[in-house]
Amino acid sequence: MKPIEKSLLLPASGFCQPNLPNMNIIVTGSLGNVSGPLTETLVRNGHRVTVISSDPAKVAQINRLGAAAAIGSLTDAAFLRQTFTGAEALYAMIPFSFTAQDQSAYLREIATNYVQAIQHTGIKRAVLLSGWAADLVPSSSVEDVFAPLTNVAVTFLRPAYFYSNFYMSLPAIRQTGQLTATYGGDDRLVFVSPQDIAAVAAEELVSAAPSSIRYVGSDEMTCNEAARLLGAAIGVPALHWTVISPEQMLAQYKGMGMPATFAQSLVDMEATMHDGTALANFHRANPPLGTVKLAEFAQEFAVAYQAH
Repeated sequence: MKPIEKSLLLPASGFCQPNLPNMNIIVTGSLGNVSGPLTETLVRNGHRVTVISSDPAKVAQINRLGAAAAIGSLTDAAFLRQTFTGAEALYAMIPFSFTAQDQSAYLREIATNYVQAIQHTGIKRAVLLSGWAADLVPSSSVEDVFAPLTNVAVTFLRPAYFYSNFYMSLPAIRQTGQLTATYGGDDRLVFVSPQDIAAVAAEELVSAAPSSIRYVGSDEMTCNEAARLLGAAIGVPALHWTVISPEQMLAQYKGMGMPATFAQSLVDMEATMHDGTALANFHRANPPLGTVKLAEFAQEFAVAYQAH
């Protein structure tokens, strides 16, 4: 069944449905920007959570949150089947690889491992972290890999531009006093807090609704407006967002050591933000915006800026 699009519904005080039965839920992504707050929310609401991480050093931190740790690799299909056994729901994310020469093949390998483990263990609900350009840049999307899961309710989360992406620009801001990308200036974007994504993921994991597509965003403005907000918070009021050509960006990515296919997929995704098609996708879905605004994130960003 083709997933239906539905609006983002965020409770004003965060996710909380205390009358739902406890569930056994798998969370991938270790304790990352989304997986960390998602784990905290699920545990707080009484669910049994197993967090998959490739880092043994994360075990103690995962345990302190009240979750169990499963240490292994997403490329290990047998490990996933074993870990998924007995679970009822899965939050699935696929981290980008900075070493895989064929990014699309790598993404599809992990997605296939997820699907086979779901089929093997009988999980009936899955939430896949996708992106708001998933249907615009097929090479960076694995949503179609989940199509064989006809007896599983799958929610495709399509978040907009992560606030946390700005942290990668800290060195450039410090050196040049500007943000630089193939989009920027007066391009209008939707920005999203990982906390708001986690709230939606938590809601979907325990939902009885059928398969769906959910766009997730927290704030909308032009890139220059976002730059001014961040600049004011960090004491760089002249901070602006400069647009460079795709060719320049591709050369920068390759200079950073990124494999060519990964670099090209990033540039292709960025093109949808510059030409407005990603924003048009979001507006067609028409979800209400989440609760964590960019001005609030700017204060956290300022702490990181000062720390470095």
